[in-house]
Amino acid sequence: MDAPRRGAAATVAALRGLGVTRTVMLPGDDQRVADAVGRAVGVDEAFGGLMPQDEVAEVARLRRTARTAMIGDGVNDAPAMAGATVGVAMGAAGSAVALETADIALMSDDLSHLPFITGLSRRAGRVIRQNLWLSLGIVAVLVPATALGLGIGPAVLVHEGSTLVVVANALRLLRYRDRSAG
Repeated sequence: MDAPRRGAAATVAALRGLGVTRTVMLPGDDQRVADAVGRAVGVDEAFGGLMPQDEVAEVARLRRTARTAMIGDGVNDAPAMAGATVGVAMGAAGSAVALETADIALMSDDLSHLPFITGLSRRAGRVIRQNLWLSLGIVAVLVPATALGLGIGPAVLVHEGSTLVVVANALRLLRYRDRSAG
C-alpha cells in the first residue's frame, strides 16, 4: 500500500484554512488503498483505480462546477493537469512531461509549499486588480483634464507618479509570508 506523502495531512488542513472547500484524490491505486490514504490525509473524496483518461474526465467534471487545481508528478498526470484551471507539477520527482504541462512547477516534492503558492497567487491577483483600477482611474481623470486645459507636463508627472505607486504596490508581494507555516 502506498503511504501518504510526508506532510500531506497538514497541507490539506492548511489549504482548507485558505478557503479551499473541496479536495479530491485521483490515484491509480485500488479504491480501498485510495480510501485509506484519503482518510489519512483528510481529503473529501478519493476515486481509486483511475487510468489517465479517467483522471482527465474527472478533472473536467470537477471543473464544470469550480476552479480546479491538479497536482501531480508523472506522465500519467500531465493530461489531467492540462485540463485543470491550474496544473501543479511536483518538481524533483516530476516527469519532464508533467513539468512542461504544468502552470506551476514546485522544484521539490514538499507538498507544504502548496498553501504558500495558493496564498501568494491570491494576493498577487488582488494586487494586479488594484493596480489595474488605479491605472485606469488615473487615465480616466487625466484624459479629460488634459482636454480641458491641464498642461502636458503636469499630466505626464501625474501619470509617471502613478506608475511609481503601481510598482510600490506590487513590491509589497515580496513581503508575503506563509501564514499556514506557523
